[in-house]
Formats: sequence, structure tokens, C-alpha cells
Amino acid sequence: MSKILDLNKSVHDLAEEFPEFTQIMVSLGFTDIAKPAALNTVGRVMTVPRGCSIKGISLDEAVRTFEAAGFTVEGAGASQVAPATEAAPMADATINQQAEAPLGTKVEGLDEAGRAKLLESYIARLSSGEALEDVRADFVANFSDVDAGEIARAEQGLIEGGAKIDDVQRLCDVHSALFHGATREEKIANAEEAVMGSLTQGAGDLNTRFLTNLPGHPMHVFSLENQAISEQIAHTRAALGTPDAMDELRTLSQLGVHYAKKGDLLYPVLKVRHGYSGPSDVMWGVDDEIRAELRALLGAKEQDAAWLERAEKVLTRADEMVYKEANILLPLCAQNFSGDEWLQMYADLKGYDLCLIDDAGTWGAGEEYCQQRAAAAEKGTGNQADAAGAVQLPTGRLTPAQLDAMLNTIPLEITFVDDTDINRYWNDDGEKKLFKRPSSAIDREVWSCHPPKIQEMVRHVIATLKSGEQDSVDIWMEKEGEPVLVRYMAVRDREGSYVGTMEVVQRMGFARDHFKA
Repeated sequence: MSKILDLNKSVHDLAEEFPEFTQIMVSLGFTDIAKPAALNTVGRVMTVPRGCSIKGISLDEAVRTFEAAGFTVEGAGASQVAPATEAAPMADATINQQAEAPLGTKVEGLDEAGRAKLLESYIARLSSGEALEDVRADFVANFSDVDAGEIARAEQGLIEGGAKIDDVQRLCDVHSALFHGATREEKIANAEEAVMGSLTQGAGDLNTRFLTNLPGHPMHVFSLENQAISEQIAHTRAALGTPDAMDELRTLSQLGVHYAKKGDLLYPVLKVRHGYSGPSDVMWGVDDEIRAELRALLGAKEQDAAWLERAEKVLTRADEMVYKEANILLPLCAQNFSGDEWLQMYADLKGYDLCLIDDAGTWGAGEEYCQQRAAAAEKGTGNQADAAGAVQLPTGRLTPAQLDAMLNTIPLEITFVDDTDINRYWNDDGEKKLFKRPSSAIDREVWSCHPPKIQEMVRHVIATLKSGEQDSVDIWMEKEGEPVLVRYMAVRDREGSYVGTMEVVQRMGFARDHFKA
């Protein structure tokens, strides 16, 4: 059977696919490929045609060599090889130089693109299993400071370059350790002259500090809760091995409220509106793992040595997430979110409980926004009974206010996703919902509202409803101490054509209590 060598694939992927590929590349003059550090960094973004162009090696000769070794070569041919840009070869060459140089060697002459490549290479080296201290030595030599945006872009670049999200997610804690103490934001926070330090470090850093100290602002809320989580981690760690351990761990588990806010309000907006997929794909998954491990520890029958070891590990992960949120996630939000997005988030936060804090203050601009929004909604859904303002249906007519009130009276949480998988509506009765739905998610793809680990499940459910394979899918769970039914239903018009999916969430505790009586 012929071996297909696709020249559009990265050198790294081809080396994993074909054991003999590396040796053939070395024979052609690509000696760096034999070095794991180079293969796992530059190799992830390098192709054979591009490598030939950079090194001045004939692509025709490379193709003939692979064909002589029994490969069928497909993909970009010699005539399709695009000349390499000036910046890319320089960045790749300097990364190669660092791979060959002693640890702690400074790479000279890097522009912004080169810095991004170098940061990306450090994360890729960690992915390949290289020792943290070795990578840290090179990092310290080349970056006297680094801002949140660069770190996020490096992680995102690794994902876009083909790295598995699960691999990057597992490294999330290691990344925090690597960058710990090196971000500009932390240096400012610890500087003796904090105010002057802020003014000299740029508008992005100053904005982060200003917003986190503005009472009631979403950045202030997230920052206060993050500090409270850090303090509770310390209390819990001190209680391990004592009778108070379980109570402290139970208190810490309230961080799930904080993580839910990040999952609803921060990660999807960064990904969908601002193009930063790294936090959504990586940090969101780690949040879920921390919550799951805390639940498992709370459900354990005994606190033996294995339990204590697991508890210590999850506390470390939670502690690193506190750091990464303060020094990467929140500064990234401060740099990118618009004033309107913060106002919308302030309104959405009213539907969530506070986490481990009693009060976060009131943001005047946010309150004014909420009042204006309520007034606009009242004006747009007035209770006029005239036909011009009514929604005409085949079986009757309702004013928008009547329709809104009726849908909010139904004792169900209803969400409608249209036939293009976009969130279009949910009811809102003002009561505490089991599943929060921020207004920023309206007109956004439904996938972006779910953590990475369940996105595929949601895609599968909607696909079966679209295809007609099923008309509904039921998912049972327990939440807040009572059984809950989540039902996904295909919505079809009178001709049977699919027009969307409706999700209905129903608390079933009343049924349980009725039949127990």
C-alpha cells in the first residue's frame, strides 16, 4: 500500500505519522529536525516546501527522495511554493539558534512576530516534555516583561498551529508556573511606587488597575471574588488533616459560582468577539476539572493519604488559576472589552450570586444602563391592544407585552436556537435560573455558550434533531438538591420543516415530593 506524504501537513505531524520521515529529512540537510526541541516548536508550523525555500534546498530533489523511499507525494508542488516572508524565516532561524545554544542565551533582533513565535516555542517545548526549569532559563533571558495579550496569543497560536486543546489544557498549570512573576501586571502590583509604575507601563495596565478598583464594575467583582478564593484556598490548605478540612473544602467549592460567571460572561466574549480562543479552549476546561475534583473529594468516604494528596493537588491547581485569572485573563479583558460590553455584563451579573464576598459595590454607569434598558423594554412592549402593535399568529393575536408575560409565566426555562444554530430567545421571569443566560449570548452561536468538554455533545444532539432522527432528547441531572429534566426538542413548522431547537429546563422536585407524600 502506497504511503501518502501530504506536503501541506507540518513537519511535526509527518514525523509522527511516518517513523522514517525524520531520517530522510536529515539526509536532505534538515539536521535540526533530529532535535526534539526544534521538531516540537518550529516543526509544528513548518512544512517541507517552506523549509526547502528557507534552506535553499530543491523541493524537486526532496520529492524525488521521498518517492524513491516508497512515498506518494501530494500537496503543494515545486511551482506552488510561495517565497518565504522576511519575518518568518528570521523568527524560525532565531528559535533554531536558541534550540542549539546553551540555556539562558538571549535571542537578538526579534520583532513583535518573532517574540510571539518565541513565546509559542516555550509552550510547545513544555508540551514535548522538556523540563520547566530549562524552558524558564530561556524565557527569563529573553523577556524582562510580558503582557497578558502576548501570553494569550502564544497559547492561541499553538492551538491554531495544530496542537491538541487537551494537551494545552493539561499544561495550563505549568504555563502559570512558567510565567509566574514575569508578567508586567504583577510587577506593577508589587512595585513600591505603584502609581508611578502604572503611569509608565502603558494604558492597558493602567486600565486594568483602574477597572479593578472601580466599585461595582465587573472587573472589580471578578477581582474581589478571585482574592476571596485565594484566601479560602489558604484556609483549606491549613485545615488539611484536621477535622475542619471537609468544611473548609465545602466552602471553597463555592468557587463554582465564580467559574460559572467566567464561563458565561468572559470566555465566550473573548473568543467570539475578540478572537482570543485560548482562554475559552484551555482555562474553561481547567475550571471544570477543578470543580469536578472538588465535588469528588467532598463525596469521598474517608480522608486517607490518597485523599490528602488529591486535595493538595487540586488546591495547587485552583491557586494557579487565581494567578492566571488576575494576571492574564482579567488584563486581557480590560485591554479588549468595550464600554458597552462592560455595561451589558454589569446587567447580566445581577442574575448571579456573589462568590465568597458579601458586597462589591454599585457602579453608577451600570445602574443607569440598567434603568435605560428597562425603560426601553417597557416602551417596546407596551400593553397596547391595537392590532398594529400585536403579534399575529394563526390562532390569535397577542401584544408583545402579553406574549412576553405569558412565556415568562410558564414554569420552565425556555431557550430557542434557530436553524443556523444561533441563540435567538430565552424567557426571563426574574427568578433565579438554574442555567444562567447572559444577554451577550443572544445572536451568538450556541456552541460558544458551552464549555469545551460538552460542545460535541450539544452538536450531536442538535444534529439528530435537525436530521429527523429524533424529535426530542432528554437529559436528567441533579442540581441544587433536586432532580432536573433538560429536554431538547426539534421545532418544526406546519409543513414539517426544521426551524430550530428548543431547550426546556424543568425542576422536577415537585413531582418527587408529590409522589413521596
